[in-house]
Amino acid sequence: MSELGATPTTAQKAAAEAIGTFVLVLLGCGSIVYAREVGAISTITTIALAFGLAMMAMVHTFGRVSGGHFNPATTLAMVLGGRLAWREVPAYVGAQLAGAVAAAAVLLALLQGFVGFESGDGLAQNAFGDQGSGYAAWSAFLLEMLLTAVMVGVVLAATDTRQEHRALAPVVVGLTLAACYAVALPATGASLNPARSIGPGLLSGADAVLQLWLFVLAPLLGAAVAGLAYPMLFGHDAEPVAGSGVPRRAPRSTSSADDAARADPLQQAPIIQDGWQWDPVAHQWRPLDQAPPAHRGDDDGRTQVRP
Repeated sequence: MSELGATPTTAQKAAAEAIGTFVLVLLGCGSIVYAREVGAISTITTIALAFGLAMMAMVHTFGRVSGGHFNPATTLAMVLGGRLAWREVPAYVGAQLAGAVAAAAVLLALLQGFVGFESGDGLAQNAFGDQGSGYAAWSAFLLEMLLTAVMVGVVLAATDTRQEHRALAPVVVGLTLAACYAVALPATGASLNPARSIGPGLLSGADAVLQLWLFVLAPLLGAAVAGLAYPMLFGHDAEPVAGSGVPRRAPRSTSSADDAARADPLQQAPIIQDGWQWDPVAHQWRPLDQAPPAHRGDDDGRTQVRP
């Protein structure tokens, strides 16, 4: 058991992300399928608020542990924005996907309580084209990417340590998610979250699985844009976390002798070819039997002669 005030462990962060994503998918998608099964009219506002309120509650509850992402797109933006190390991404994303799939499985089991329920009816999976509202694939892609960038940008701003009213972050994030869902629900069923799409999609039949690519790729691209643009426009709120940001190839390691030789040309091994020796100071070839002048001034003005 961790000590009081200790930094949350990776296991604790993963547990928080799994539970938060589970609740988000269960309540959000449940608001759609339960209303459908009982023949009730579930309005866009009702569904959007279900997702938004669930997000608000989970961010308030688990934000202190993991940051309250519950979305692989948000995790990607946090890494690119310098707030999370790449080494933590597998734990975050794995937990989010596990929570979403578990929520979809529980929802599927609970729906068996309705007489005549058929799994082919779906679990509020996302869709486009003929499988959905008829909305074209390119339009769906742009819509999901744009709204994800908006939502993630708000998350980055609301959780910025320079923000005067950070305690309101759960409310701001939840209401923003609800507003984005109100726009996207009629067109794509609203994803903005690869985990929210993958969980119900995997248990809703082959057609839903074949369309998952759009609801994974578009949110991730939107989040990448927001994650890179926010620190460029507004700066980092703190020193970037080690191992975060855009991955760069590590420089080739060199020995101290190589570094010294590179810093002082006179310490390099002589280059000799066909009776001539390269003078690294004068940058010219000299006969091998002719000693090159090696006069150079040191810090106190005296002349130092090197053979």
